[in-house]
Amino acid sequence: MMQAFHDVSFPLSIAFGASGGPERRNEIIQLSSGAEKRNARMAHSRRRYDAGAGIRSLDDLYEVMAFFEARRGSLHAFRFRDPFDMKSCAHGATPTSSDQVIGTGNGSQNRFGLTKTYGEGGDAYKREITRPVASTVRVAVNGSEVQPSADFSVDAATGEVVFASNAIPDNGALITAGYVFDVPVRFDTDQLNASITSFQAGQIPSIPLVEVRS
Repeated sequence: MMQAFHDVSFPLSIAFGASGGPERRNEIIQLSSGAEKRNARMAHSRRRYDAGAGIRSLDDLYEVMAFFEARRGSLHAFRFRDPFDMKSCAHGATPTSSDQVIGTGNGSQNRFGLTKTYGEGGDAYKREITRPVASTVRVAVNGSEVQPSADFSVDAATGEVVFASNAIPDNGALITAGYVFDVPVRFDTDQLNASITSFQAGQIPSIPLVEVRS
């Protein structure tokens, strides 16, 4: 389990001004023949962001400084809304219960982890989603949407969909889901350098954040 996670969100208005995205680490070896040998050093991508550009006022600056102190710098992780990738569906669409396939029932399994798939076929990459926004999660079994609370809940610690005992999917049933989600991150620094540039204006040039995994 992820250690020292605070289930609070980085200020959304500042997050939406951030830059960043996924990082991959691959090893590329040049062979004597001139060909290349390429190996993936990480099975999963890791996201990095810089939220410094999201600071637009002194209020923003003070809010981030307080948030940084409450997290004890890089000690505690927290939720971050990725402005470029935050939904189970296309960026401009609204999540539906059929967006992503998350599993197939066997008649007894009641927990299913949320995932998001990028690409198609054998080249597709399946990403685990551990910090969905619980109120946005929609689930369907064999195309029929089921009801939150009555039929399923979302485990706050793992992000898994948990079916109620009377709603466990039958053997072979296709389970799909849609949702809005956050990325678990921490500050990738233990120091913020803030300055007040003019009346009611300030800046923190760099607020580096890095994704953390359990």
